[in-house]
Amino acid sequence: MSQENLLASLKGLFSTAASIAQTRLELLSTDVQIARSKFISILVLILFSLFFLFFGLVMLALFIVIYSWESNRMLALGLLTGGFLSIGLIFSLIVLRSLKTMPKLFEATIAELDKDRKALSK
Repeated sequence: MSQENLLASLKGLFSTAASIAQTRLELLSTDVQIARSKFISILVLILFSLFFLFFGLVMLALFIVIYSWESNRMLALGLLTGGFLSIGLIFSLIVLRSLKTMPKLFEATIAELDKDRKALSK
C-alpha cells in the first residue's frame, strides 16, 4: 500500500513539474513574441527616419545649388528641406525613446523563475 502511495505521489510531483515547465515555456514564448514585435516596430521607425533624413540632405544639397536663383524657388525648397529634416529628426527621437524605454528581455519569465527558486528554497 505504501508503494502505491509513493508512486501516486511521484506521479503527482512529475505532473506538477511538467505543468510548471509548460507554464514557464508559454511565458517565455510570449516574451519572445513581444520582443520580436518591438524589434520590428523599431526597425520600421529606423527605416523611416533614415529615409527622411537622407531625403532632407538631398533637398539641402539642391537648396545650396539653387541658392542664386529666384527667391520663390528658394522659399519652397527651404521649406521642403526643413520639413523633411524635421520629420526625420522626429522619427529619430521616437526611435531613441523607444530604445531607452524598452523593457528587459524575458523580464516576466525571469521574475517567475526567481519566484519558483525562492519558493523551492524555503
